[in-house]
Amino acid sequence: MGRWLEHSVTTEVKAPVDRVWHVWSDLEAMPKWMRWIESVKTLDDPDLTDWTLAAQGFRFHWKARITQRVEAQQLHWESVGGLPTKGGVRFYAEQPQVTAVKLSVTYELPGVLAPLMEPSILGGIVTKELQANLDRFRDLVESGYAAQS
Repeated sequence: MGRWLEHSVTTEVKAPVDRVWHVWSDLEAMPKWMRWIESVKTLDDPDLTDWTLAAQGFRFHWKARITQRVEAQQLHWESVGGLPTKGGVRFYAEQPQVTAVKLSVTYELPGVLAPLMEPSILGGIVTKELQANLDRFRDLVESGYAAQS
C-alpha cells in the first residue's frame, strides 16, 4: 500500500449555486477546464465513470463511482479500479449570485512516481494544478457556458 496525498482548493464563482452545480455535473465536459484530464465517459450506470489522466508523459486510467450526490450541495466519488482516488466537491451559496466551490482530491501516490519525486514536491505541483483547474472552471461558468447534461 502506497502513500496517500490529499489536496483541497477553493474558488468563488459569480453565479447562482444551481448553475454552478449544473455545469460541474456535466462530468464528460471536465477536459474543457481540467487540463490533465484527457477524457471522462459516463458508463451504463450514471454513477459510474471512466477517466483518463495524461500529464508529464504519464497516463493513468480508472473508473470512479459517485458515492454521494446532494443536488446543488455536494458530490463525492471513489475509484473502483485503476488509479486509487477519492474526493468530493462542495458548493456553498454565499449570496444569490455567488457560489464558493471547494474541491478535495485524495489519491495514492502511483508506484511509478514514488522513486522519481518527493511527495511534498508532487503535492505542491498537484495543488497548484488543481487550483488552476478550479479557476478555469470558474471562468467557464462566468463566461456563460451551457452544460450539455
